[in-house]
Amino acid sequence: MVPAAVPGASDLVGAPIAMIDAEGTVVGWSQAGQRLVGYSPAEVVSRPAGVMLASAEDWAEASAFAERCRARGGWSGLAAVRHRDGRRLEVSLRVSPLSGQDGSAHWLVSVTDLAAVASLAVNGLRPSSLLTRAPVGITVRDLELRCTWLNDLAERRDDILPEVRLGRRLTEVVAGFEAEALEAAMRQVLESGTPVFDLEYPAWNARRKHAFTVSYFRLEDAEGHALAVCGMCVNVTDRERARERLAILSEASTRIGSTLDVMRTGQELADLAVPLLADFVAVDLAESVPLGEEPLARLGPMGEHIPAFRRAGLASIRPGAPDAFCARGEAVFVPPTSPYTRVLSTGKSYLEPVLDTSPGTWFDQDPARAQKISGYGMHSAMVVPIHARGTVLGIAVFARTEDPVPFEEDDLLLAEELVSRAALCLDNANRYTRERAAALALQRNLLPQRLTGGSAVEVASRYLPADSHRGVGGDWFDVIPLSGARVALVVGDVVGHGINAAATMGRLRTAVHTLADMDLPPDELLAHLDDQVTRLAEEDADAKDLATAVVGATCLYAVYDPVTRRCTMARAGHPPPAIIDPHGHVTFPDLPTGTPLGLGLTPFPFEAVELELPEGSTLAFYTDGLVETRDQDIDAGMHRLATALANPGLPLEDLGSAVLDTLPTRAPSDDVTLLLARTRTLSPNQVVSWDLPTDPAVVSTARSLAVGQLTKWGLPDLATTTELIVSELVTNAISHGTGPVRLRLIRHQVLTCEVSDTNTSLTCLRHARTTDEGGRGLFLVAQLSHRRGTRYTPDGKTVWAEQELTPAVEQ
Repeated sequence: MVPAAVPGASDLVGAPIAMIDAEGTVVGWSQAGQRLVGYSPAEVVSRPAGVMLASAEDWAEASAFAERCRARGGWSGLAAVRHRDGRRLEVSLRVSPLSGQDGSAHWLVSVTDLAAVASLAVNGLRPSSLLTRAPVGITVRDLELRCTWLNDLAERRDDILPEVRLGRRLTEVVAGFEAEALEAAMRQVLESGTPVFDLEYPAWNARRKHAFTVSYFRLEDAEGHALAVCGMCVNVTDRERARERLAILSEASTRIGSTLDVMRTGQELADLAVPLLADFVAVDLAESVPLGEEPLARLGPMGEHIPAFRRAGLASIRPGAPDAFCARGEAVFVPPTSPYTRVLSTGKSYLEPVLDTSPGTWFDQDPARAQKISGYGMHSAMVVPIHARGTVLGIAVFARTEDPVPFEEDDLLLAEELVSRAALCLDNANRYTRERAAALALQRNLLPQRLTGGSAVEVASRYLPADSHRGVGGDWFDVIPLSGARVALVVGDVVGHGINAAATMGRLRTAVHTLADMDLPPDELLAHLDDQVTRLAEEDADAKDLATAVVGATCLYAVYDPVTRRCTMARAGHPPPAIIDPHGHVTFPDLPTGTPLGLGLTPFPFEAVELELPEGSTLAFYTDGLVETRDQDIDAGMHRLATALANPGLPLEDLGSAVLDTLPTRAPSDDVTLLLARTRTLSPNQVVSWDLPTDPAVVSTARSLAVGQLTKWGLPDLATTTELIVSELVTNAISHGTGPVRLRLIRHQVLTCEVSDTNTSLTCLRHARTTDEGGRGLFLVAQLSHRRGTRYTPDGKTVWAEQELTPAVEQ
């Protein structure tokens, strides 16, 4: 049977091999051939190859078949051969022509047993030999490892001419460690007769690095002695490139997007691509992206309104990237007719295997860029859009300088895959940056923009947002002026992070201001605030988005009176304040903890404590982010805080900076808030009070006392209005109150007039009708004063009114 050609090519690795001369005589035989057909080298070497054909009919047609092989330059297909024991074997043959130094022709025949192939196929396995069409390069070397025969594919694999290769050893043609290693493998095969399979080595062809695997087999003569070593080489460049690309993509998954910083993510993309893919990479992001703003829409067909770009990533094989025309962080000029605008408008990548900077190209618009490209030998480039969710985040530029091989489509596919992975990270970072920026802006706008402690305290504050992974929290602080020169000091912390925590913080801060205006004691204020948090939680419980629900908060509220130097405070699950006396001794008062706001665990959850503070004492209010870290418990943090605060001579601003300098990191896992207040005391000549009997006749006496005191203070301009205010407040106290009446004047940043009585009922401000005999008193007081109000005291109430002082008389 004359073999019929079939598609496919046999895999030569491990196959029986015979070498045949131009007359069809077997001149070399491998051990694998003996195992397949049973003939030893002595039985086939120097005999016609046709002796192994299955029938005389095949033998008769063998000569015609050989002529066809010569004409076609080789052949692969199915044939039938005869085993030594007489069995017929169906095999797959591959006949490859070999060229010798003297110009004579030889043939290398490899054989694959189809029965073994069928068995493997039944078991679900198919040898790659039946699936691949990859060409195989064949060389035959003598006992001195000189090349004696080779086929055309072996000639072309590394651009070495046959006349250079034939008659020479490999190390005489190719220098380097790989050639020495391959010759060592050949000697081993010649000495032992054991084949060596799949040795990998590199070679250069057409200026590109290729990867090959070679297998070596010994050819034997009739006596079984080594005759030559046959090498079969397969080009596995595509396989190696695929492996390298998978390795690069695997590395990209760990190296790109390590943070939620868009600028750093852009740099990570550039660092990964150099030198694995390119010699130079620039990542330019739309200027809105690093700012956390909305990304770009795709450009119109004419590329109008080209957005501003900023360089986020830059990497080069040259240290310092001198081949870049702008540095990282700088604005990037985008020429209107450049490939960049084409990429931005179409959303498709651009590949220019050979850069053309000649006159008449788009480089005329950007001579500085053209000069860099020419000066550093950039000869091939790719421009890939960075887009996610239908919007453009930026562009990535890849260029080659030292690598002489131009970019190909496979390189572009790899670049697009890398950029695609980076785009997901950039989009996540951009969205997070927008949310964080919004939350931070919201919180900063909700926090007090200007703190003043009036005559009561000197204040300073510090706020440090949480690191980028946790997001901004719900910390807040406040200094609220109260009547009678007093001041309220507040610090609080909403559970959670993000924009919802910041919004909740704003709601609670507003509630605290409202309750503070009612002049409630600290424990009562926290009780009302606890009710407010509970109501907010109940309202949010029905919300579909549970992330917006209020889940709790802590708070510390204190009121300091500079007249008495007494400070009353209560806390709701918040860390206690630190008190630093004028000598630098730091204490944390034994203040009942209270339950966090919104839990409602006990009917009387809060308890106030009153302390008398020496003049010049410093109060430090803070949130747990200052004293708790990932690696440090709260006791160690409070000790660190106390050590930093034990320096009363420092100005408050410097003291606040010194406290923050003790933090283990400048990127804390939770918000850090610090409020410092250094107490002041009003001197005795700034406060005067009188106890008055409940006799209507005493009203005129009260007016005289007030006017006389204003004369001593040098405030004659306020005498008339103060006289009217005192008259109305004392009259109301005598008419509607019980027990003694006290009049007090306080001169600080404003002039405060207070009238106290033992009646707890409040008088109401109203507009009197023309027929009413009274009802105009408090209305008149409200018109004459800057602020007015009423507060409860342990034995009654106090009605007060404030008048502004001119700058010349402020104390």
